[in-house]
Amino acid sequence: MAWPIEYAMVSQITTQHGSHVLKIYNRANIAFFHDVIMASLSFVIALFLRLGSDIEFYSTDQLLLATGLFTGVAAIVFRAMRMYRGVWRYASLNDLLNITKSASLVILIFLVLLFMTTRLEDLPRSLPFINWFVLIALLGGPRFLYRLFKDRRLEFKLDRNTHQRIPVLLVGAGDSAELFIRDLARSDANYRVAGIVSGTEARVGRDIHGVEILGTIEQIPTVFKDLSRLGPPPQRLIVTSERIEGLEIRSLLDTADTLGMTLARLPALTDFKQGVGAGNEIAVRPIDVEDLLGRPQTALDREAMEKLILGKRVLITGAGGSIGSELVRQISDLAPASIALVENSEFNLYSIDMELSKRHSNLAREALIGDIRDRPRIDHIFAETKPELVFHAAALKHVPMVEANILEGLTTNVLGTMNVADAARAAGVTTFVQISTDKAVNPTNVMGASKRMAESYCQAIDLEGGTRFVTVRFGNVLGSTGSVVELFRKQISEGGPVTVTDPEMKRYFMTVREAVELVLAASALGSTQLDQAGKIYVLEMGEPVLILDLAKQMIRLAGRVPEEDIEIIYTGLRPGEKLFEEIFHGSEELGATQQSGILLAAPRLNDLAVVRSEITALSHAIEANDQDAARAVILNLVPEYNPSQNS
Repeated sequence: MAWPIEYAMVSQITTQHGSHVLKIYNRANIAFFHDVIMASLSFVIALFLRLGSDIEFYSTDQLLLATGLFTGVAAIVFRAMRMYRGVWRYASLNDLLNITKSASLVILIFLVLLFMTTRLEDLPRSLPFINWFVLIALLGGPRFLYRLFKDRRLEFKLDRNTHQRIPVLLVGAGDSAELFIRDLARSDANYRVAGIVSGTEARVGRDIHGVEILGTIEQIPTVFKDLSRLGPPPQRLIVTSERIEGLEIRSLLDTADTLGMTLARLPALTDFKQGVGAGNEIAVRPIDVEDLLGRPQTALDREAMEKLILGKRVLITGAGGSIGSELVRQISDLAPASIALVENSEFNLYSIDMELSKRHSNLAREALIGDIRDRPRIDHIFAETKPELVFHAAALKHVPMVEANILEGLTTNVLGTMNVADAARAAGVTTFVQISTDKAVNPTNVMGASKRMAESYCQAIDLEGGTRFVTVRFGNVLGSTGSVVELFRKQISEGGPVTVTDPEMKRYFMTVREAVELVLAASALGSTQLDQAGKIYVLEMGEPVLILDLAKQMIRLAGRVPEEDIEIIYTGLRPGEKLFEEIFHGSEELGATQQSGILLAAPRLNDLAVVRSEITALSHAIEANDQDAARAVILNLVPEYNPSQNS
């Protein structure tokens, strides 16, 4: 009774897809019949190779019977091994392995059957071994010849259009370069690879799919000159290696700029996607500022991070900000029991809530509008959500803005932090993570001083036991709200000028992804290291970047010439700014941790009663709108605060 239904389904599919289904079906059958014929030929050829003219001693009936038996076994095995799902056009090592397995199975089954019928007395004992090699050759040979024909036909088509394609020089002689070159041979590409440079001497002089590795990265100018003498010079330098980052990218940008080339890079192997236009060309993307400032990936204790988050109720303040939203993304990927998003901005809260609903639709979440300055609201949120982990990212962070609104900055960054910390302790939170900043070290502005006061409160309350208070300090985050990188992007898109505070100004930079990964790693570390109470985890920020150099590099990345196409002007230090940021205070004891990329500082400690007393005085000064009294409190808690220091 099932046959009519099955027949109807097949008929419907055939009707819907027409000749496309028939074409696939016929190609699979053609391949199958080809292999069956090759199997029968392989048996005869193997017997002839073994016996030569002595093959005539076997009767025709014997030969037909043995060949038929071998062919029948092969047909059954070929179907069972699903050899017809692959496309001959893309025959590869996997296909060869499948052919080898199938041939081996055919020989083994045939031997068993032959032993059961003739005890292996009628045929030479060496025949199965010879037949195995012949069968593999007859099955694999046509596949790879077909692929070679198709590839060379495409290369011939591309060779006719060589003059229309952009000559490029690849940096890196690894898997990505090989995949890119192979992709160009299969599509109507915009590029022609003129040569490759490698990171090591070992591969120089060799080639990848006929493209020669002409030198090392240091020899790019020489390679460029040699290629220019032979034909059109390379117009683009394409970085194919994922290990080339940061300082090396900046050096390559300088080299490309000197030689009149643009700089681009391939996506990671896991990110290759179909390009636009004809064919499936791998996308080549421009170098971005994140590439210039990026650093080698730190090996993180992922297991500890997962253990920290898995199955826990998590609350994040400032969840819609640049750091807060990235915390939401990464924490949600680690399978918490629930996430409470606390945010003062309605739009930012809506945006991250919608993103989270798409990212993890089944994750329990709450989007809560709340101001950390509003203690009753914060207490109510903690009483309702009962979080086990709290990440406190809410703060006012823009230095000149806080400098112009001192009391507001102190209310949010100091009183707000105390509100959240006290609510967390009262709710029995296991771990509280305070996000701090390098501007808290030797602060010259109220924003930095307020964050140092928040650090002091978390340090002091951490020593009381109960909830573990983990403070994590790091520098500037690329792409964050108010970041100089975003300002430069906007100014460059508008045609300039680009404003730089001072030609000597330097800053530490880190991508938001890396910063949050290290925050989670530090949180996992701090939640278990009870002997580190009262100390601060500091993220290694690498080498500081000269802001003037960053501006020039971003202008060049946009295809413009600094000072010619886009002017750079110096505006002078703004209130509260200094030329150099510091990660550690000179008096802080510095130590290593079990996690690379994270250091441990031991800043000056204050008694909790003293800190609370000073913050109470600060609260009174804010209520009285008395900036002088507020500054006096700052100096009591942060004696290194020096508002007159601008260098």
